[in-house]
Amino acid sequence: MIPILDVSRYFAGDTDDLTRLGAGLRHAFENVGFYYLRGHGVPRALIDATFAECERFHAQPMEKKLALKINEHNIGYMPMGGSLALSSKVNNNTKPSVNEAYFLRRERTPDDPDVIANKRFRGLNQWPADLQGFRDTALAYMSALEQLGRRLVRIYAVALDLPPDYFDAMFAEPNMIQRFTHYPARPSYEDNEFSIAPHTDSGFMTLLAPSVVPGLSIRLPDGTWFDAPSDPDSFVVNGGDILRRWTNDRFLSTPHRATNSSGRPRYAIPFFFDTHPDTLISCLPSCQSPEHPPKYEPIAYDKYALWYATRNYLHLNEGRAAA
Repeated sequence: MIPILDVSRYFAGDTDDLTRLGAGLRHAFENVGFYYLRGHGVPRALIDATFAECERFHAQPMEKKLALKINEHNIGYMPMGGSLALSSKVNNNTKPSVNEAYFLRRERTPDDPDVIANKRFRGLNQWPADLQGFRDTALAYMSALEQLGRRLVRIYAVALDLPPDYFDAMFAEPNMIQRFTHYPARPSYEDNEFSIAPHTDSGFMTLLAPSVVPGLSIRLPDGTWFDAPSDPDSFVVNGGDILRRWTNDRFLSTPHRATNSSGRPRYAIPFFFDTHPDTLISCLPSCQSPEHPPKYEPIAYDKYALWYATRNYLHLNEGRAAA
């Protein structure tokens, strides 16, 4: 039901495979909004090590985690119940999601011009002081996923009938978010309660590494909820609202949710890969015509990201009731 894209031939240097991959990606996003990515080249050992560090972070005493409490840049530790998916168009979410998460973004230094200017969502990462090796593993994983995302955008360009290098400059220094999520075991849920409530992602591309404990469900275009199996050899990849907006609704931003009734903790390490924050998201030339004019006004990526974050994270809008 979820299409599979195997990029091993393309990544091995067969550029002729771009045409096949573009057609496959186009089908995936016009019909489902998700695909399984095989042949990605990210070492299994690095994926496993990153999951282990996610678990190790969340096993810390609460006072250690709260010392890194999430800030205005959405960097740091978000305690249980810190998100409420109010941007959802498919469910009236009234209860905070039952998860805790730790967020990282591009690693920056104090002399970075964006840090000095205090640009939103471009602050310094908050690192745990007592987890030896955590930072190195997290940064290695983020670097591997950043390089993967840059290679994948050429497939997106071909899928959208654009030159393969169309997006290259926009992703030369991408906005990226690494989320380490802990979903505690939940024998039962209250009405309208989820590990993560039904929502669409905000950005261009989300890469979800295979978890030992499944829990992801996606909402198909006909309204059916489908439990997505975890494939140990594949990333689950989906697009978000920026991709849908950029393509004039040609590509789907598919709602999804997560629950965990497995009886054991579930960990997830989604990586969000987006354009440089200053990129203007304006309807792509291949996605408009006199019969299909642009549906959305152009908007800078970071402006949309701020709107989305304030709708979904309680610490950014303390005046919004949680329930």
